[in-house]
Amino acid sequence: MLDLATNKVHDENRQGEAYAPFELDPNSYKKRFYIESYGCAMNFADSEVVASILNKEGFGATRNVEEADLIFLNTCSIREKAELTVRKRLTEFKKLKRARPGTLVGVLGCMAERLKSKFLEEEKLVDIVVGPDAYRTLPGLVEEAETGQKAINVLLSREETYADISPVRLNSNGISAFVSIMRGCNNMCSFCVVPFTRGRERSREAASIINECKDLFEQGYREVTLLGQNVDSYYYTSANGNEQSTAVTFAMLLESIAQISPLLRIRFSTSHPKDITDEVLHTMAKYDNICKYIHLPVQSGSTRILQMMNRTYTREWYMAKVDRIKQIMPDCSISADIITGFCTEDEQDHQDTISIMKYAQYDYSYMFFYSERPGTLAQRRYADDVPEEVKKRRLAEVIETQNRLSLESNKRDIGKVFQVLIESESKKSDQQWMGRSSQYKVFVFPKGNYDLAPGSYVNVRATDCTQGTLFGEIVD
Repeated sequence: MLDLATNKVHDENRQGEAYAPFELDPNSYKKRFYIESYGCAMNFADSEVVASILNKEGFGATRNVEEADLIFLNTCSIREKAELTVRKRLTEFKKLKRARPGTLVGVLGCMAERLKSKFLEEEKLVDIVVGPDAYRTLPGLVEEAETGQKAINVLLSREETYADISPVRLNSNGISAFVSIMRGCNNMCSFCVVPFTRGRERSREAASIINECKDLFEQGYREVTLLGQNVDSYYYTSANGNEQSTAVTFAMLLESIAQISPLLRIRFSTSHPKDITDEVLHTMAKYDNICKYIHLPVQSGSTRILQMMNRTYTREWYMAKVDRIKQIMPDCSISADIITGFCTEDEQDHQDTISIMKYAQYDYSYMFFYSERPGTLAQRRYADDVPEEVKKRRLAEVIETQNRLSLESNKRDIGKVFQVLIESESKKSDQQWMGRSSQYKVFVFPKGNYDLAPGSYVNVRATDCTQGTLFGEIVD
């Protein structure tokens, strides 16, 4: 179901969701750390890098914030709601510090650069502020903060990819894992803060990505999600001893990972419509274990608004890309990001968005009304002139449209058989399994008398549905 408080349809990017780590050998460490993450999947992956760095310095993870010596919030600046949530949590931690003198509180990630002075000086909410490219300096910053000094490093890098750091899998189900393949973004969408908070685009060494995926598979993981602000622009070159360069494109990387094992599923996020190529689509079609699901943010269905957003494509161009995806992979599921109420948006622009949703037949969408972010091109160039009540009304219409499309999509799947990767028991019954199809659709089905466990693949026939879940039965 859609959570109207967060405008979230499904959990791929976990927008606004808190994320606390599990216990890591609690008796092996003298000090404990606690992390909550907000925003995109990249933030959650970054928290796993931070956990690895802290582990090497003698800190173990804990679920209980009240026993932590270090408390970190990995933050998001994409939407105002996330910032308000983080500020509220920091105020709560400030009270906790009074009860436990010596506890250090830090802010990581995208809010670090923009709000460092407020957090450190004006409001005195934190002791440590660390930007997304400075996590290697955390041990030194912690030492500095322990002396009573305010510790900060928000410098951005053109090289940092953390390729040599093996992430500690926080709150993992042991089945699915995030793998970061690149950092930063070169696109300058006018509404977005990412180029300013995460820096320029750089791709991680291909061999390190492939090796991480191999290690995960050998540990029993059966699904990896390759992460980047714009995965389709992944491009890594390396020179060998003869000074000849070898280039690896995203399609080539996908193929290499798919060849690790047919039992390892591959997902990726996020794709920019202007960069996803036929080479990528044909590679997806070639390998059954590359999931038939593409998150393809549209943001708006109006060419005029898309131009103001600096999305670099038109309505017609986007529709042609959807056509191409369906032509090469008729069974491919597509989801989107949608913003309502962007600067100057009128009713015709809004109707253009509704119509492109119907054209693309999105299975899922992340839907938000426009929230002006300080420092963005839109904030400098355009007036935020659509009244909030209009934004919310249009958002409600977009949500209603997506709910209907999701239900219709699931109804079309009734009677079909899908290969489902079992993730866990159903939340509602220990007599049922929950898993996902290649198309990222949630399935719930009876366990029956089969010898199965999380991480198993099983064929399931869909027999019924809601807009968010397919119900089925195992097919022998």
